[in-house]
Amino acid sequence: MKAAFVVLALALGAANAFVPHPAAPRRARTVRSATVAEPEKATAFDLKEYLETKRVSVEKALDDSLQVTCPEVKTITESMKYSLNAGGKRVRPIMCIAACEMFGGTEEMAMPTAVALEMIHTMSLVHDDLPAMDDDDLRRGVPTNHVVYGEDIAILAGDALLSTAFEHCAAHTKGVPAERLVEVLRRLGESVGAVGLAGGQVMDLQCEGKEGVTLQELQWIHAHKTAALLKVAVTAGAILAGASEEEIKACETYALDVGLAFQVADDILDVTASTEELGKTAGKDEAVDKTTYVKLIGLEESKIEARRLVEDAVKALSPFGEKAAPLIGIADYIVARKN
Repeated sequence: MKAAFVVLALALGAANAFVPHPAAPRRARTVRSATVAEPEKATAFDLKEYLETKRVSVEKALDDSLQVTCPEVKTITESMKYSLNAGGKRVRPIMCIAACEMFGGTEEMAMPTAVALEMIHTMSLVHDDLPAMDDDDLRRGVPTNHVVYGEDIAILAGDALLSTAFEHCAAHTKGVPAERLVEVLRRLGESVGAVGLAGGQVMDLQCEGKEGVTLQELQWIHAHKTAALLKVAVTAGAILAGASEEEIKACETYALDVGLAFQVADDILDVTASTEELGKTAGKDEAVDKTTYVKLIGLEESKIEARRLVEDAVKALSPFGEKAAPLIGIADYIVARKN
């Protein structure tokens, strides 16, 4: 009973120490410029090497995170691992590690949260691909989870990935004060709830084929559906390392802009890249009459908007100097990627 009071006290203390700061609604911008300058290339920081080094570390941690512990859980564990280990850019876990290191933390300190983030992201992809949602049969170049294991197992695998994410983060994070870990867990939960990924996904579905969807509504969808998980990736890394409240707010600003830029880039790629390049079905947004940036403001202005968002994101990290190089490089990479 005494232990329960201690845990409750920690949770309440963390809630008071970290008051969330919701992002202010963004006003729609009318872009008038016809061209955009190419971003300057970083010379002192090798982003490609950094991403590959971190990706290898993340892949190992992901592979170690799920094991068949008894015959009865073989099917569900294999289904979870099928999607979790299907490759991908691992942007979210790498951003978490980069933010932690920017404030003096370590990869080891951030890795359990990084793994949890990828589990949550993978859950969202498994559920997104279901016939009741986006109804897709290809993800990361391989058949989607429900195609291989059936809809019933895919739903349960997604559920299990979500719950295991919190378990893994709580059980394996070492060398971090309890109040920081409680705040990270709170933010992870918020990022997938009604004011996070789930709420954004619902509004996205409701706007399919709907006339008169505004740019402000589209921004709300992606601030929650896409940017919420990127925001918790960066802020969680900062919190684990002991960043101040002001530093965490700067990270939130960066991540919101990067998250929106990520979605704008996705909308652009859906109409400019092939299925082979994307690893998923190209042209799907137009086929289901989904509201996208390209649909609302056009292809060229979408490219300009993506670059503007990245420039704003980079400005938010200016106080951190060279330590921010990985996150700045990732922001540029997000709009330059081909899949």
